Amino acid sequence: MYSSDFNSKSKLVLSKSLNFSDKKIKLIEIFVKEVLNYNKKYNLISKSSEKDIWKRHVLDSAQLVNYIDHKNFNSLSDLGTGGGFPGIILSIFFNDIIKFHVKLYDKSKVKVKFIKYIIKKIKLRNVDIYDNDYQSHILDTEYIVCRAFKKLPEILRISRETHKKSHKLIVMLGKSAQDEINKASKGLIYKYKLVNSITSSDSKILLVDVKK
Repeated sequence: MYSSDFNSKSKLVLSKSLNFSDKKIKLIEIFVKEVLNYNKKYNLISKSSEKDIWKRHVLDSAQLVNYIDHKNFNSLSDLGTGGGFPGIILSIFFNDIIKFHVKLYDKSKVKVKFIKYIIKKIKLRNVDIYDNDYQSHILDTEYIVCRAFKKLPEILRISRETHKKSHKLIVMLGKSAQDEINKASKGLIYKYKLVNSITSSDSKILLVDVKK
């Protein structure tokens, strides 16, 4: 189904560069197996990305741990988590940090059902999935992450108007990232940083410090 070469290389990066333990990588293996199995009937990820799931989805999500300060902050929201990327990957990484809490939001009942199944199957204790979207809840976490969620202006609006307190915003963007930022940030005074993704030279990660 997917390349063993991508598999082994991605696991090596998870272990050596991102500090995922063997136990956590085994949990990801279970998660990946379930995603691919579920994807036979439902569209959790694109069919074309199945063979490259470890790089395109797992590693792409996992790299966000580099930008989350779990020693000084203890909560995170993943808006539009879909099949659990990056939310479940991050939940696995932070699962042994008792005070760290992850909130996942998605409006697809199919995807929410799958996420609930995964949380129970691999015994994640620090995560909740909400069976309707973020608009039905109060956003109050210290981080917001977005991967393939909405266009940047809408994400910034949600961050600015819906969230109740100062927070860190992490948005995964494509090759037109700087143009998107230039257009979306007119009139805004947020501090931001744009960093390179480790999975694609065309991809960027936007880090925004949102002050209230």
